[in-house]
Amino acid sequence: MHETAVVEGLMRILTKQARDNNIGRILSVRVKVGRLRGLDNRQLRLCFEMFAEGTLADGARLDLEDVPVTAKCRTCGTGFEVIGYRFVCSNCEGNDAEVLSGRELFIESFEGQAVEKAAG
Repeated sequence: MHETAVVEGLMRILTKQARDNNIGRILSVRVKVGRLRGLDNRQLRLCFEMFAEGTLADGARLDLEDVPVTAKCRTCGTGFEVIGYRFVCSNCEGNDAEVLSGRELFIESFEGQAVEKAAG
């Protein structure tokens, strides 16, 4: 399951970033996922819940932003959205296209609570 490996990496990054920024609890995470990644959002959510259990992300909300596939025709220069993985220009019907978006997979942001310092 590809989603498991993705979420494993996501949790490593979140844990390091939280530690580096004095975050004691992660409340929400926003991830951009391009359609060309072939990931199942439902599986990503399930894996996230499983990997977050017992960590500083336990109970955190996972917001997944779906990024459509867009391309630019190398023949006529028209930009277009790729529907059904059909890389055909909507203007000239050429099939020589450069992918502009849809490969994304990154943490856009996360929200957390800072670690409270003990009074001393």
